[in-house]
Amino acid sequence: MQRRRSTDPGQRTGRRERRTVCCAIYTRKSTEEGLEQEFNSLDAQREAAEAFILSQRSEGWLALPDRYDDGGFTGANMDRPALTRLLDDIKAGRVDCVVVYKVDRLSRSLLDFARIIGVFEAHGVSFVSVTQQFNTATSVGRLMLNVLLSFAQFEREMIAERTRDKIAAARRKGKWTGGTPVLGYEVDPEGGRLVVIPEEAERVRAIFGFYIARRSPLAVIQELDRRGWRTKLHVSRKGRASGGRPFTKAALRCLLRNPLYAGKVRSRDSVCPGEHEALVDEAVWERVQHLVSRNGNGHARAASSRNGHDPLLKGLLRCGPCGAAMTHAVTWRRGRPYRYYVCLNAQKRGWDACPTKSVRADEIEASVVERLRSLPLNGGRPQADAEGGPTQVGLPATDGTAHAPSLLGTIWDTLSPRERHRALRLVLERVAYDGSTGGLTASIRPSGIEALCRSVGSARREERP
Repeated sequence: MQRRRSTDPGQRTGRRERRTVCCAIYTRKSTEEGLEQEFNSLDAQREAAEAFILSQRSEGWLALPDRYDDGGFTGANMDRPALTRLLDDIKAGRVDCVVVYKVDRLSRSLLDFARIIGVFEAHGVSFVSVTQQFNTATSVGRLMLNVLLSFAQFEREMIAERTRDKIAAARRKGKWTGGTPVLGYEVDPEGGRLVVIPEEAERVRAIFGFYIARRSPLAVIQELDRRGWRTKLHVSRKGRASGGRPFTKAALRCLLRNPLYAGKVRSRDSVCPGEHEALVDEAVWERVQHLVSRNGNGHARAASSRNGHDPLLKGLLRCGPCGAAMTHAVTWRRGRPYRYYVCLNAQKRGWDACPTKSVRADEIEASVVERLRSLPLNGGRPQADAEGGPTQVGLPATDGTAHAPSLLGTIWDTLSPRERHRALRLVLERVAYDGSTGGLTASIRPSGIEALCRSVGSARREERP
């Protein structure tokens, strides 16, 4: 609905034309409790707002028919569908005033509220609270708004603090305080405590035993894959399924580190005895913790290139056979660093999971750059597909085209490490490497090539006397 002005003939003769104020009513409720009722909290908020707008009829106020209702969404953030739609309509010029039942219905965060009000002010939209009787069109109204919102945020933070303290106190007593149940347990629907699932409990004990025997996460994962064992499958009350996937190194470590299996619960920085039954005894638990800690102190170090910038193909290189990203890693031998790109699938699930495994970083980076340098600037430039997207091309080996003006050959040696990093991302969408064949395939950005050519031309003009 677009902004309208009154067309009453009586107002166009001798009197100033009255402007119609299009009012959007926003309502919110933090929980879904009671929303199934025929007349719920959202309806009550809207009814009060409509009555207020009706009282301002002489000022040209008109309630928009669109409903902006967020039922079951917290006011602590802006991740709310109706609020997003309201802001979009404001930016489109369909709203002159936003009316709410109470300030905290719009937001309980002072920072978020400031952002929302910024959008209102940028588009000439006023804000009115029905029960607190103020209007942001006046300086006093804006002052009162900030005061009330500060108290609303204070109330929210106090509630959150009390909730955290209550949960911590319950955990210190060993009680289950909610969350997704882990493998081996389920939540008792009557008492809200953890009860053992015998079949899953046996699997948990077996996994602890495998780790003590093999002392290698990948070896344990391979054994779990052979048996077809998966992580805990959980279906929420809303029917959303999670888990039920093959184990990875992270999932295995999370299971082995969980104090629930030793009959304990974690409360902030401490571990307390729990009310539930333990699945492994204390000696097994301590032994596994020692092994996990020792395996976590390997020689792998944080990825970084020798020049201090990001690896050249970081974020671009993917494994051809499995499609997983290839991450940069550094190992040290006799005090010297060796850089590699490793398939994440092989890293998480073992070398047998992918034929690519790893590749020397310096070798594949040099290969990609050398082959890009052989692509001519004209005559052989890749074209975009029908929809203007990146073009899939095999990166050719250096051949007879090297004598032609090349894409990177004229400028690559003069670029700084950071500029080389940017140039590759300008030209390449992604690079796929197949470790079984050694083949490289790249997605070229035609628009990036054009941009790089303009950069080359501009640099050449600047170099001319």
